[in-house]
Amino acid sequence: IGWAWATDYGTSEDDSAMFNYLLGYSPLHNIESGVDYPATMVFTADHDDRVVPAHSFKFIATLQEKNTGPNPVLIRIESKAGHGAGTPVSKVIEQVADQWAFMFYNMDVTPIY
Repeated sequence: IGWAWATDYGTSEDDSAMFNYLLGYSPLHNIESGVDYPATMVFTADHDDRVVPAHSFKFIATLQEKNTGPNPVLIRIESKAGHGAGTPVSKVIEQVADQWAFMFYNMDVTPIY
């Protein structure tokens, strides 16, 4: 479905200026070596037809390779799932719990009982 966004964002085939513009805000192509990146968790699903999971895989692999800091760089891959619509409540709860747990752990939040 990514091709459908070409009218909004342009394509690298339009001209060299468009190529450079797209490259300028590409998250993947702007990861720099030797940077202490913050804790990062990317969420994807194995059957996402809007944001192909391979993009998330490439982004996380590149970030893991170039990150020099101690912070975790993780990917969470939901199985048997798509872009979000129609996701069972149980899977939504699991994903949100993982988001909160990752955030609280990496922000050193101590639970108050």
